[in-house]
Amino acid sequence: MSDPIQRIVIVGGGAAGWLTAAILAKQFQSQTSAIKITLIESSDIPTVGVGEGTWPTMRNTLRKIGIDENTFFRQCNASFKQGNQFIGWYDGKADDKYYHPFSAPQGHNKFDLSPFWIQGMQQTKQDFASSVCFQPKLCDLNLAPKSITDKQYQGQANYGYHLDAGKFAQLIKEHTINTLGVTHVIDTVEQVKVDALGNIALIELNRTASISGDFFIDCTGFSSLLLGQALGVPFIKKSACLLADSALAVQLPYANNETPVASHTQSIAQSCGWIWDIGLSNRRGVGYVYASEYTTTAQAKQTLADYIGVDSAQLNAKEITFTAGHREKFWHKNCVAIGLSAGFLEPLEASALMLIEISADYVAQQLPGCKSLLPIVANRFNQDMTIRWQKIIEFLKLHYLLSKRDEPFWQAMRAASSTPESLLQQLKLWQYQPPHEYDFSSAVETFPAASYLYVLYGMHFKTDLSQRDHLLSQPQIAEKLFQLNEQARVQLSQRLPEHRALLTKLQTHGFQKI
Repeated sequence: MSDPIQRIVIVGGGAAGWLTAAILAKQFQSQTSAIKITLIESSDIPTVGVGEGTWPTMRNTLRKIGIDENTFFRQCNASFKQGNQFIGWYDGKADDKYYHPFSAPQGHNKFDLSPFWIQGMQQTKQDFASSVCFQPKLCDLNLAPKSITDKQYQGQANYGYHLDAGKFAQLIKEHTINTLGVTHVIDTVEQVKVDALGNIALIELNRTASISGDFFIDCTGFSSLLLGQALGVPFIKKSACLLADSALAVQLPYANNETPVASHTQSIAQSCGWIWDIGLSNRRGVGYVYASEYTTTAQAKQTLADYIGVDSAQLNAKEITFTAGHREKFWHKNCVAIGLSAGFLEPLEASALMLIEISADYVAQQLPGCKSLLPIVANRFNQDMTIRWQKIIEFLKLHYLLSKRDEPFWQAMRAASSTPESLLQQLKLWQYQPPHEYDFSSAVETFPAASYLYVLYGMHFKTDLSQRDHLLSQPQIAEKLFQLNEQARVQLSQRLPEHRALLTKLQTHGFQKI
């Protein structure tokens, strides 16, 4: 090949830059002589650093790049995340809460329990997630998804993590430099040089020599220095669909070392948005995502202060403003954007780190050997990522569409004019049959049918099965699965350790290595 890709340059650090560098370096480790990876990071530009929740996908990512799970917990003040709990989203009453757990329903992909729950819910009175999945019970009891005797990255319930974003980036950074051999340059970008064909040729720096490359990865955050500014790829706003554009974030200490730690993210609805409450091993991360069109910063601070239980004057909150949306293309010429430089959506289902993982893994697996083939792979990447972003937008919107809250913000979020037509069509279908895997036929679906089931029926969506009797065949299998779920609820509730106790034990003991 006359135009081999041998020099990959990543611009920007933080979780996006260093996680991308690690995934690529691990993939190309056997070709270290052929492919050189350099990461340029400015010491002058702070990272956003508030993304503290991951999907279960992070377990496999950390394992693949060679991070010890015990080390990860200790250095990142990490805790377990077993899903999300939504509080006050339906009508705001005292009993208004439901879970979107990480574990799938009993029999998932083999047998669909949802029609049987719909048929019998008036009699059972048990919420959907608890009827088909044992994990909500574990969350209610503040239990961990595994025991100290379990192996690393394996558990008795599916799990992701809560983590300190800054410490996470530092851990990955040290591992990537010291173990995976990525070159680290600390300097500020002065100019991005583009050649006659529109490709990025080199990065001019403030203090050190310019760095040229064959392929560039933009991890420069909201500024999108390479893809957005240098290559001029437009930003597609989605703020007409998702109205939130601001956030306040604070870090709170626990009362003492015995304070229970929730093993799920809590998302608590407010008049103009929602509050996240995340428990790490050493502190809580709490923040308010809101739409500035419907409240002022001062009012938002008061809302957050009231939730925490402090005077708003004492609230030292980090203020973040954003525009919901993404780049028109994520990969253009010889540059791909990963992380905030690709786009941003409110963190309702903690998809930010997952998108970094998927994007970096795609590049690691599919980056061609020569520059002449880049357009082919870029086109496929853009098609796949556009679908993923659209699916995330639709799933986030679903949480709001089913609400009965009457505040102006919530009314605006329910407007059909702000809702993707594809989602409206799905809701029409789901009035007469529950979501099924056939509704999500793309090879790059982001959320499975199970996720939609948890949200739909957690929000009291009604499905009329009067003309769908065939969905209720084999009731004996359904009854057996419901019983198996109840047995798992009881057994795991008795067997698994309290979350705080396991986190404390991890400081001196560790999980078995695989």
